[in-house]
Amino acid sequence: MRFKSLALALGLAVSATAGQAQSVDVTLSGGNPGGLWSLLGAGMDRAAKANDPDSVITYQATGGGFANIGLLAANRTDLGLVHDAEIQLALSGQEPFSAPVENMQAIGYMYNWAPMHFFLNSKMAEEYDIDSLDDIASSGAPITIGINRSGNITGNVALFMLEAAGLDEATLESNGGSFVRAGANEQGDLMQDGRIDMATNGIFIGHASFRAIDENTDVVLLEIPQDVIEATNKEFGTSAYTIPAGSYSNQDADINTMALGAMVVTTDQMEDAVAEALAKAFLENIDEIRGVHGAMKQLTPELMVSQTVLPFHPGAEKVYKDAGLIE
Repeated sequence: MRFKSLALALGLAVSATAGQAQSVDVTLSGGNPGGLWSLLGAGMDRAAKANDPDSVITYQATGGGFANIGLLAANRTDLGLVHDAEIQLALSGQEPFSAPVENMQAIGYMYNWAPMHFFLNSKMAEEYDIDSLDDIASSGAPITIGINRSGNITGNVALFMLEAAGLDEATLESNGGSFVRAGANEQGDLMQDGRIDMATNGIFIGHASFRAIDENTDVVLLEIPQDVIEATNKEFGTSAYTIPAGSYSNQDADINTMALGAMVVTTDQMEDAVAEALAKAFLENIDEIRGVHGAMKQLTPELMVSQTVLPFHPGAEKVYKDAGLIE
């Protein structure tokens, strides 16, 4: 009888343990402190703790997606926030990577609504009859164009799109223009001071840097030819996007463009149980992630599984299959 009671007690203990959530203790490499990615890190940590109070996701500030891929490639971080366009370059071994990065696996997509914007000074747009990206090269306009700093993927994308629209650096210089490397907030200041004529970036509609440009300078949002959008999506693994009419002061019509997305990435070294616990926590406590910023309200379970550039980690894949989100 004593052995029977002991066996029953052990059985109950095993059953209780099996029902508990898997604790996680991982490092997430993100971007600058105080930016959206650091907010996402805090939201993911809260989501993990909601399933198990002992879980910890420690946010590590880095130089951004390219740096995070380098850390993942060297297995020096557990998780990294990375743009889909950066992953595409890494998989094919394009600059800044010296060889293909082959150990990355996805945990979940966080957003895909950071569209490329091209704001041009209204006076120059009117003087040279420019309303589309492909008008710039043939216009002869001496445009000084703000491009994000080296190492930021939006700079790569902007240069590619401009060249696809016929404007390479040689053509721009022959027209008397130039490229100026500057971050998002810097471009707003440069536009306001008249030191650049065009600002380019790929971040959320109504981002503070875009609001500053729209409110403090007279600008138009340029149209983007469909063939440029398609070429960009093919090159970077990004997706088409529409900036609705009225998003900015002088924008009377929808503007078709493309948008960057960002996802949580791990490596094939992560244990299945840990990846499963992370995906389960993010899915079941998605409101913790949605609540970090107004722009994240669009996040849905369906969006989390919609990325196409990487295979999902087997642990995360199991969660999404069990939830009926993927086959």
